[in-house]
Amino acid sequence: MSLSETTPRQPLLRMEQISKQFPGVHALDQVDFDLYEGEVHVLLGENGAGKSTLMKVLSGSVPRDSGRIFIRGEEIHQLTPERSQEMGIGMVYQEFSLVPALTVAENIFLGQWPRKKSGRVDWEKMVRQAKTSLTSLGVSIDPRAEVRQLDVAEQQLTEIARVLTKEPKIVLLDEPTSALSDTERSRLFEIIDRLRSRGVGIVYISHILDEVPLVGQRVSVLRDGRLIKTLPVQETDREMLISMMVGRQLAELFPKESANITDVVFRIENLSVKDELYNLSCEVRRGEILGIFGLMGSGQTELARAIFGLLPLSSGHIFIDGKQVAIHSPTDAIRHGLGLLTRDRRESLVPMLPIPPNITLANVSQLAYSKALNLSSERETAKNYIQDLHIQPPALDRPVLYLSGGNQQKVVLARWLFSGAKVLIFDEPTRGIDVGTKAEVFSLMSQLAKKGVGIIMISLEMPEVLAMADRILVMREGTFSGEYQAGEATQEHLLRSASKILGG
Repeated sequence: MSLSETTPRQPLLRMEQISKQFPGVHALDQVDFDLYEGEVHVLLGENGAGKSTLMKVLSGSVPRDSGRIFIRGEEIHQLTPERSQEMGIGMVYQEFSLVPALTVAENIFLGQWPRKKSGRVDWEKMVRQAKTSLTSLGVSIDPRAEVRQLDVAEQQLTEIARVLTKEPKIVLLDEPTSALSDTERSRLFEIIDRLRSRGVGIVYISHILDEVPLVGQRVSVLRDGRLIKTLPVQETDREMLISMMVGRQLAELFPKESANITDVVFRIENLSVKDELYNLSCEVRRGEILGIFGLMGSGQTELARAIFGLLPLSSGHIFIDGKQVAIHSPTDAIRHGLGLLTRDRRESLVPMLPIPPNITLANVSQLAYSKALNLSSERETAKNYIQDLHIQPPALDRPVLYLSGGNQQKVVLARWLFSGAKVLIFDEPTRGIDVGTKAEVFSLMSQLAKKGVGIIMISLEMPEVLAMADRILVMREGTFSGEYQAGEATQEHLLRSASKILGG
């Protein structure tokens, strides 16, 4: 018997009894976690369970209150972002850390731009190396483009390229596929396999449970800041993981209730946006959930933004309650009874403000400048929604920046519930949130529909659309390519309508 067969394998990373408290929140409570070379260790938990906080402790961006961290057997007493990078740790954050005004290449090599002998930045070399990094991810993003010009998926891939360019030995991926198409997701999984083959250890945080057996060897579940269990992936199944995450059996993931669908509340006719959307016409009835499905880049988000006044129309008309309305800005849209939950929560929130003003923002935008705000009423309103939507932590003065992704989404939901909107557009409403919160979001959608609100639900997730929509429109290349009533469509039908190759 060889020495290697009798000596336990040394973890690449070991975290012992890690604890972290924020005001009013015990984010981590004596959590143990380890990672081996060439392993993908999946980390699961509901929003607010402590996953991102644990990774931020490891990346050095959040100091731990207590506990020990070992990397290759060496105890690291103090971790800063710089020290973490020196130790070979790279993190892709759920909320992007890119600089919008800089180019893709400048972001990828931020802090280490290549220089000529004269000391000046070697722009050509930087663009060339950035292009190589992006090509390795299987994407064709222009390295010279400013990040603010990119869509969410392209920003996600730029963030990943920036981390992998530093050739880390430990990679922390926090929701890396939440904005990616199936093709981009598959490409990322191939890259993960290559990293594993080189001995890189990967911590993979995801709310997409179907990804767990595709990428992981072990899985750990956190709940309320505590480690529930660590298991080999092959010893788990979807129901077991959900039960460990939420602490109970989840009775219904898609709690769709029947609603009384009545007259048309919203309609568009021949709506077009230059180079994006082409002669789109559709309608939404009171109490109806209209699902819109399409592959990434088919125009769904552009449609939502055009309706809400965020993209200028080149032609077409919008009708609400049978009357034609002119919408040139979000203020116009809100005044006419529209609400939009954007795909990227950061576009909807004022991060350094607390919950109350974020909830009342839509209503305040309609007030005259001379009208004073009723702050006590605002706080009372926020208290009610915090209770009704189970927003955690229930802290009225805590900036929403410090809430988990799922709780930030609930704050945006509360805003539109409070606004009394007639028509709500949900653009990827479950992006980056856990299964328990997803069920709550779907339940809210059903309740709103029962109250007569018309809902447009945009999603890349076919099971969500098939389960929740009363009617489904499929988009392809900026046009509608298919329509199905509830119960008529299958995933194959949706894919055929969405794909030029399959659809013909």
